[in-house]
Amino acid sequence: MMSTKSVQNAHINTQMRNLHGALIEIISVMNRPQRDDAMIREAGITLDRALFPLLVLVEKIGPIGIVDLAERVGRDHTTVSRQIAKLENLSLITRQPAPTDKRVHHAVIAPAGKKMTDAIDRARERIGQAIFDQWDEHDLSELVRLTRKFADAIKDPQ
Repeated sequence: MMSTKSVQNAHINTQMRNLHGALIEIISVMNRPQRDDAMIREAGITLDRALFPLLVLVEKIGPIGIVDLAERVGRDHTTVSRQIAKLENLSLITRQPAPTDKRVHHAVIAPAGKKMTDAIDRARERIGQAIFDQWDEHDLSELVRLTRKFADAIKDPQ
């Protein structure tokens, strides 16, 4: 006779495979360069597509160091450093010394960068509205709640 624990583990394993498949699909869609191009067009901004995710991340989670930023976007830190320099030259970000180590500099959103990411957020809301327009309000709330719960759990595993 199969134990209840084994049945539960088999169910969890199936759910994990399904979750993993869904996350791969979502990440694959979101990583497509065409998506960034579409978001840039929808936001009505002019920005090199390669700089787009860096600007958004700096605004959402900054101040952030170059190495941390490079790890989050899956790029080499020297490449990200050059791209951050471009964003700085465009006055979209600034660099400031890290509070704990003055040799390390963190990227911080500048006022012009914040204005640009606000336009991106408005575009994301319009695109999201079209996606979630037919969803039940409860389902959307649960998606947001459970996604946040998962994000919190995965970034800080016990």
